[in-house]
Amino acid sequence: MDQPRLTRWTGFAGSLLLAVSAWLGGALPDASLRTNPVKIWQGPNGPLLLSLWLVGTALLVWAWWRLRNEVPSARWVLLTVALWVLPMLFAAPFGSRDVYAYSCQGASFAAGISPYEQGVSALPCPWLDTISYIWRDTPAPYGPLFVVIAGAVVKATGSLTASIVVFRALALGGVVLTAYALPALARRCGVPPARALWLALACPLVAMHVIGGPHNDGLMVGVLVAGLAVVASRPGRRWPLLGGGVLLGLACAIKMTAVVVVPFAALAAIAGAFSIRSLIRDGGWVVGGAVATVVGVTYAGGLDFGWVGGLSEGGVAVAWTSPPTAVGQTVGQVARLFGWHVDALPVTRGIAVVLLAVLLVLLWFRAVRRPDPMYHAGLALALTVVLSPVVHPWYWIWPLTVLAATAPLRQQWYLVVALVSSFLILPDGTGLARYTKTPGAQLMTLLMIWTVVRLVRSARAERTPAPVD
Repeated sequence: MDQPRLTRWTGFAGSLLLAVSAWLGGALPDASLRTNPVKIWQGPNGPLLLSLWLVGTALLVWAWWRLRNEVPSARWVLLTVALWVLPMLFAAPFGSRDVYAYSCQGASFAAGISPYEQGVSALPCPWLDTISYIWRDTPAPYGPLFVVIAGAVVKATGSLTASIVVFRALALGGVVLTAYALPALARRCGVPPARALWLALACPLVAMHVIGGPHNDGLMVGVLVAGLAVVASRPGRRWPLLGGGVLLGLACAIKMTAVVVVPFAALAAIAGAFSIRSLIRDGGWVVGGAVATVVGVTYAGGLDFGWVGGLSEGGVAVAWTSPPTAVGQTVGQVARLFGWHVDALPVTRGIAVVLLAVLLVLLWFRAVRRPDPMYHAGLALALTVVLSPVVHPWYWIWPLTVLAATAPLRQQWYLVVALVSSFLILPDGTGLARYTKTPGAQLMTLLMIWTVVRLVRSARAERTPAPVD
């Protein structure tokens, strides 16, 4: 068997094992069953469940990594991705209970209650027992479009199982939209489309979490990439740029984190050299379309901007996968060695928010001087994930997809992050980071220090003029 065929069927075997592990012990509806890795091991089918998860993940990761630099064709990639996704389409929810929150928030909205003003316990949601206690009284962090969609799904189905099926179909639709739009963006950025498709869609996080979850990140990324592709393909053309802005606005209305790419899309919209006048003339259509769409969807749905407060609610989760959280944990652990009790998390997370704002501005000005604003859009998404107070593995789908189509071919750091992230969540949603605070937090802190030193040296090297003979 030749190497590509072996890779294809190895990945399929991995996905099949993961689907079986989901049925044996995935994120099933009963939220009262609090678990940890030890309880899972000691529970029914524990050793088999964990073995299937570990081997399945390893096979899927190996297959993806094996062909990261060369794939036969775009058609071959799409057929392979479809094969890998297929088992997870029929699996129980995998790695997260978010889909139950989607259903309950949709039920609240369908009943006339804004999920931005009250938690799902206010309905009460008919499936309230599926949601963990800490999320029952928190406002929804999702954009207005997704709240409206969730309400329509629940109203149309009236069933938790049917709602999960529809949410998974929406996630699949996002993957299909990405498959359609990503080649256009890749060609515009000088990246082979087949390679971009492989890195973005064959990534294990897609089958495991976007489809297996399922998560609305897949739908958001699909619309986002479509908007970027339209803008990149039609710089200086008013109506296409407006359409691209509308698509970006729809992505923001699903998950507001997509907003960080809009300023970079405005740069990509410019035909010719950069100037303030050209930015307003061309980029204004993108920004205007995005803002008008978010505002229009919000008020058309009878909602407000309460999702702003909901964005901070995720901070109740504490895991070293978020670098600001890891640094805060490390500071607290070091302080305890000297008998001090310091809660550094609010400080480190607050500093990260300010730092993110500063870095995004600096990154935008850097993009002004470069010919690759779409690549900088991918970096902006990566910074947003890195400096978030909570980082779930599927968040890396955002920058991974954009960078797959825009980053220089030699760059592979974002692939390593996705690879490691694939091993951090068990099928029932148990995050291994919660149980590895030591040495996880310390190692992440050291990694951040090393990364900052490397970036500072790189920036200095860029500013140092080359010697003249």
